[in-house]
Amino acid sequence: MGAEGGSLHQLVDTLHGDVVCQEIRASCRADQTIAFVSGNFNVVHPGHLRLLKFAAEQADVLVVGVNSDFTPGVTVAQEMRLENVRSISFVPHVVRLDKSASEFIARLKPSVVVKGKEFENRSNPEQNIVESYGGKLIFSSGELRFASLALLERDANVDISTVRKPLEFPQRHGFEISGLKQLLGKLSGMRVAVIGDLIVDEYVTCDAVGMSQEDPTIVVTPLMTRTFVGGAGAVASHAHGLGADVQFFTLVGNDEAANFACDTLERHGVICKTFVDETRPTTRKQRFRALNKTLLRVNHLRQHAAEADVQRQMLSAVEIALKTSDLLLFSCFNYGCLPQDLVDAVADRARAMGVMMAADSQVSSQTGDVSRFKGMTLLTPTEREARVALNDFVSGLAVISERLIEKARTKNLVITLGAEGALINTMSDGAHNSDRLPAFNPSPKDVSGAGDSLFMASSMALRAGADIWQASYLGSLAAALQVSRVGNLPLTTDELVTEIDETGFTHE
Repeated sequence: MGAEGGSLHQLVDTLHGDVVCQEIRASCRADQTIAFVSGNFNVVHPGHLRLLKFAAEQADVLVVGVNSDFTPGVTVAQEMRLENVRSISFVPHVVRLDKSASEFIARLKPSVVVKGKEFENRSNPEQNIVESYGGKLIFSSGELRFASLALLERDANVDISTVRKPLEFPQRHGFEISGLKQLLGKLSGMRVAVIGDLIVDEYVTCDAVGMSQEDPTIVVTPLMTRTFVGGAGAVASHAHGLGADVQFFTLVGNDEAANFACDTLERHGVICKTFVDETRPTTRKQRFRALNKTLLRVNHLRQHAAEADVQRQMLSAVEIALKTSDLLLFSCFNYGCLPQDLVDAVADRARAMGVMMAADSQVSSQTGDVSRFKGMTLLTPTEREARVALNDFVSGLAVISERLIEKARTKNLVITLGAEGALINTMSDGAHNSDRLPAFNPSPKDVSGAGDSLFMASSMALRAGADIWQASYLGSLAAALQVSRVGNLPLTTDELVTEIDETGFTHE
């Protein structure tokens, strides 16, 4: 028996233990057994994964309790610890423990309570409670099935120690890095509308077993699946993390992935307005990772344009939102959510209402043209995306940036260059003014969310009154923090403030 079947999560979130238990019991069939594990979970490391995996195999349903912030040994806020445990695919129920685990066990009466092997010879207050209703208390740390714990732990942990902030750039453009904290304060309460392609990202962490003897392929064993909201949904979550009031408009299928995405976005504080297209699934991408590297990505999607009726519904909803919006972000992954007619219609209405607009159009395995977003205050393509838009793979970057600004009629352009940083170009008094920023994080763990966070932070900074130099610096810092961890989790103002206060600087 186990809980392997459910890859999406249900968070039961309430202040009263009795209500929590009733909710969990109501979601289970009468014949299903429940296993319970509790802990601090400051950082979910391989030892936790083995323990939770073992517990999931002891019953039909696994419930994990996360201790309160006042528990000895807790160093991370409970909300963040809940989010970490919630992202584990085989954990269907995560509960916040405001009192002791023993009190919760007495209410829930799980069939099995699992504790680590190290507790076996200690006093365990749960023992009498579990025995009183005929349950079992089991001590086990799970089975060690993979060779390199250090590599898996490094993959799961957040590490911002590799971020280095360049000094000369702010000096050239007349601003202090510490002043970015004041800029961040201006983002709070900004009203942001985001429209674009929703993606559900699944990260399957694997143990690399070796090479197949039958054919030249790598053999892996899946260990853990973590699920995140990506694409334009991540842009919306990042914006809310920096204090904005966010409305998100997107296209989904009629499926469980859409339900997971909406539930997650609502927990992140985003108002999610989805439009169902029965002809497509919600876009889902699976990444299989081993030894801190992505081995394979599998995309489950359709790329045709949204139906005309769906487009009309989206336009009507966005038009209403624009009446109370400060900023409109187009986050296009070219999977059909933003056909040209819809883009033009939305942009025309935003322009008429005086709403600032910015756009990012990603071209990876798909095709697209970022220059189709006309009259934006900011565009943030990669070098390849900029060259594809111009069909120019020969000219220098300076020429590319100037031509793209003219073609798209945009005011500011940030071309991201991966490990080489970014090129910034802006129009001022009819002339181009450009500069380069080096990469802030030369040792990224997962680059998938870099563009989303840079686009969001830079756009919000511009709307708050920053110039392009301050905005691109803040966006680059946000991207550096984002790629320091695996998965597109929402950035927060506190994370950026902490990094601004850090003393890690470098010379360009």
